[in-house]
Amino acid sequence: MALKATIFKAELQIADMDRGYYNDLSLTLAQHPSETDERMMVRLLAFIIHADEQLQFTRGLSANDEPELWQKSLSDEIELWIDVGLPDEKRIKKACNRSKQVYLYTYGGRNVGPWWEQNKKQLARYSNLKIVNIAQEMTKSMAGLVQKTMNLQCTIQDGQIWLSDSTLSVEITPEVLN
Repeated sequence: MALKATIFKAELQIADMDRGYYNDLSLTLAQHPSETDERMMVRLLAFIIHADEQLQFTRGLSANDEPELWQKSLSDEIELWIDVGLPDEKRIKKACNRSKQVYLYTYGGRNVGPWWEQNKKQLARYSNLKIVNIAQEMTKSMAGLVQKTMNLQCTIQDGQIWLSDSTLSVEITPEVLN
């Protein structure tokens, strides 16, 4: 019998002073059986950073040909492709060819450095690619916010992100790799 996704609800209050975006959102997140809390929270963080009424979660780990999040135009063109993790160069190339803008959010501590060293020369040729690393101590702290029903406040200012609930606050400083 196949394992089913675990469903999480997130009530978000976003104040993104860098983009002038302020909104309250209700999201449903499906956590794949093989997905960790850290990875799910990096997906949620990516959503918060790029929040827009056209931005959508996709089937993610359940679909090889889709990113974690995407934003499509009214004519169904992919405007924004957002992936999470340490994908191979082939997947990134496909994303860059299919979308106007691609963001990759890496995490995982010591695995990121070797992955970046191995791939940075090939990835430099994609002008529509941005790679952002979230340090492991930050992703572990974000995983501490996970509950079946989350009520989260997020403030973004000068590239700094503060994510909190009623008991815990996490400061996140994304590191742009390219």
